[in-house]
Amino acid sequence: MLGDGNGWVTAPNGTKLWGVHGAAGLFLIAGSGTSARVLLQHRATWTAQGGTWGIPGGAIDSHETPATTALRESVEECAIDPASVTVVDTFVSTEFPSWTYTTVIALCDEPLAVTANEESEELRWVPLDSLPSFALHPAFAASLDTVLARAMVHTEPHD
Repeated sequence: MLGDGNGWVTAPNGTKLWGVHGAAGLFLIAGSGTSARVLLQHRATWTAQGGTWGIPGGAIDSHETPATTALRESVEECAIDPASVTVVDTFVSTEFPSWTYTTVIALCDEPLAVTANEESEELRWVPLDSLPSFALHPAFAASLDTVLARAMVHTEPHD
């Protein structure tokens, strides 16, 4: 079962998609209000849509939930400590017949130390409002308004 989600599928329009059971990624927010930052991954050029910026993520294995996948991938790709992360929202942000990408929104108190693996050129904590200035993965860019709207609910400062 471990790794049984790895593999390509082809959407009806010919788009190649990674993850035979779909895929999921972690939109990890550190802090709140105007100081909130999100962890971005500059994808290695050899990966699907390489050279673009996105969030850590990957193929869902048959025994996993999207949140489990997103956390596992953030450990593998960024060395994130999952004990420092609280998942607050999960939703399908990209959908094709028989394939979905699920964005998992999670919070941490402050930017965590990260270490990139070979799937990343760079990892960077960036202000939420600067996301549109990056060369984003096309599907991430297409879902950005929805992702940010859902994320903003969780980044308001609490009294």
